[in-house]
Amino acid sequence: MTGNSGRRPPLVADRRYQASARSTQKPPARGGGSGGSGGGGRPPKTPKRAPRRRRNPIVALVSTVLGGIWRAVFTMGATVAVAIALGLGAMTMHFYSQLPDVGKLLDARTRGSVTMTDDNGQVFAWRGETFGGEITAGTVSPYLKNAIVATEDRRFYQHFGISPRGIASAVKINLSEGRGALEGNGGSTITQQVAKLLCLGVDYDPSKWKNEASYEADCRVSSVWRKLKEVPFSFAMEAKYGKDNILTIYLNRAYLGAGTRGFEAASQRYFGKSAANVSPAEAAMLAGLLKAPTRFAPTANLERSQERATLIVGLMREQGYLTQAEADQARQHPAQLSEGARQDSGGYFADWVMESGPDFLTKDTTEDVVIRTTFDQRIQTAAEGALKDVFESKLKAGSKAQAAVIVMSADGAVRAMIGGTKSGVQGAFNRATQAKRQTGSTFKPFVYAAALDENYPPSSIVQDAPLTIDVPGSGPWSPQNYEKGQYRGPITLMTALANSVNTATIRVQEAVGRENVRRIAEGFGFAHDLADGPALALGVSESTLIEMTGAYAGFLNGGSSVRPYGIESLSLKSDSEPLMGKDGGMGERVISETAARQLVYMMTRVIEEGSGRRAKLGDRPAAGKTGTTQAARDAWFIGFTADYVAGVWMGYDDNTPLSGVTGGGLPAEIWHEVMARVHDGLPIHELPMDPPTEYYGQVPADQGGNGPVPGQPDFPYQGETRSSRSGGGNEVERVINDVLGAILGRR
Repeated sequence: MTGNSGRRPPLVADRRYQASARSTQKPPARGGGSGGSGGGGRPPKTPKRAPRRRRNPIVALVSTVLGGIWRAVFTMGATVAVAIALGLGAMTMHFYSQLPDVGKLLDARTRGSVTMTDDNGQVFAWRGETFGGEITAGTVSPYLKNAIVATEDRRFYQHFGISPRGIASAVKINLSEGRGALEGNGGSTITQQVAKLLCLGVDYDPSKWKNEASYEADCRVSSVWRKLKEVPFSFAMEAKYGKDNILTIYLNRAYLGAGTRGFEAASQRYFGKSAANVSPAEAAMLAGLLKAPTRFAPTANLERSQERATLIVGLMREQGYLTQAEADQARQHPAQLSEGARQDSGGYFADWVMESGPDFLTKDTTEDVVIRTTFDQRIQTAAEGALKDVFESKLKAGSKAQAAVIVMSADGAVRAMIGGTKSGVQGAFNRATQAKRQTGSTFKPFVYAAALDENYPPSSIVQDAPLTIDVPGSGPWSPQNYEKGQYRGPITLMTALANSVNTATIRVQEAVGRENVRRIAEGFGFAHDLADGPALALGVSESTLIEMTGAYAGFLNGGSSVRPYGIESLSLKSDSEPLMGKDGGMGERVISETAARQLVYMMTRVIEEGSGRRAKLGDRPAAGKTGTTQAARDAWFIGFTADYVAGVWMGYDDNTPLSGVTGGGLPAEIWHEVMARVHDGLPIHELPMDPPTEYYGQVPADQGGNGPVPGQPDFPYQGETRSSRSGGGNEVERVINDVLGAILGRR
């Protein structure tokens, strides 16, 4: 055998982990070493592990603490978030369970409204908060619905009741303008605004709030808690009602100025039409009221309201609710007020009507009431225009003088009323019905009515001469005429009244008896305290313009008393039958019809030849009487035609004397201008009067008279007598005078 070719190789155990073994097998050393097979060298050395770097103990501590805090915060945040979500859900469910049906939320007024119509049935005034009737998101004009969404909440149909983007934007605006985050812009959605209108479910309690206004003001107060409470309340409404029902509540409950609650009432008030029929321009104007109802109300400032509406039109066009043609049309033809809203008249009259009716059906009504009145818008407009023109042309600029005007029919139906120089106001002091002023010589017709009713004819003679009366407790009293120191001597009753002669009128009063004069004045409606002394005849007692005008209406209608009235009928809006009829009219007879007809004739002489010439109406017969009080603090003219009675008062509220004004001056001119416009186009009617057929005594010079006629009945009172001290007439002289009158055929 040669070599070891015949030798078998040695047995070697299998290596299961070849790769691992190979990777750990130390490569053969370079250089010497006894070769040969079988591993005769030293086993390989295990390599040493590199030493671990030690962490900074402070860094390790900080890392551990921060990690723990983060884990705690995360855990706590998650817990708080879950708690908030659970609380929000619980509050939402609570509000959801408390919310009533939509129908119960549309008209939540605790008081009703009063709507007034004129004598033609046209609405001219509203009081209280009017509710025009229910309207829904489905029945309202699409233009109005879109205008509201475009203006108040453009993402209304996308959010769930609140808009985080809107709130963030509002906070940014508030902070940039130097306000608090929640002051000013609120970023409220329509849903949140409805939540405020519902006062977050808190009902009105009259024992807690002074009135509804204070209740609503409290509901609008913004606070962090209230803002937070709005969120679940809004979610609850969204869940229970849905978008269109929420919008329906908004349409019916929003306040929109001029006493209107809801868009239907506002549309009727401003445009005389339903909210279902408004145009894009009208819809924009209505939607624009939501920002500031009182400021942007078109009845307060139409131009400002139109400017606001133009802005809304732009928003509607920008958001695709209007075509370019529709937007251009709305801008070029802005919304206009209806004729009734534009006139804006009758404020004083409406206030008076509210005072005239029973409180539970007017200012305290819980129902919606409709009152048909005697008001005539044509006559009111004529009176307002006349007063304005006279004041602008006759008074100095800036004058604080005031005036009041009443126009009524002979039965006391008031057709027009002006209570001051500012027209169309509401709740202002009404000088026509509330101001008690001395009446001056407008009282004198009562004196002559007493004489005529005692069968003294208008041609009876009375002395215009110096007069002194001893007044108990005051001493001698010597009245003066307007033309001091000038006397006419014997004159007729017609002349005495026509020229407003003081001494003659007092003689007539003392002859017929003050009690008779007082009785007749009170019978004709002079409701206030009448003076006791002889100065009664000169109008030192106080009365209101409406009372005095009503008394003169009694002269015109034949001598019966008149109670001025403005209500023809009153009914609930839901009823067809009235609850009450007119609240005034003609009453009992005060003087005979003959005496009344004679007095009317005597009062025509005031305008034709006496102190009231400036009131003359051309060919139209008219009668009246001037009046000026002491120091010209009050100036009056009251008169009538066959169709209407009108009264005018002028003065200062603080009793400052008028400068150069008497009843026969500016008041007579105002009366003339008012009545000329009121009668424009009306046929001429004759007054119910009896001119005297014969004269006794002093006949007026312009009627051909030249002196006394023997045997005439006259007024023998000359001054201080037993009757003057007792306040009555001289009975002996009175009997003699009556006998003479019977002999001479006095009526």
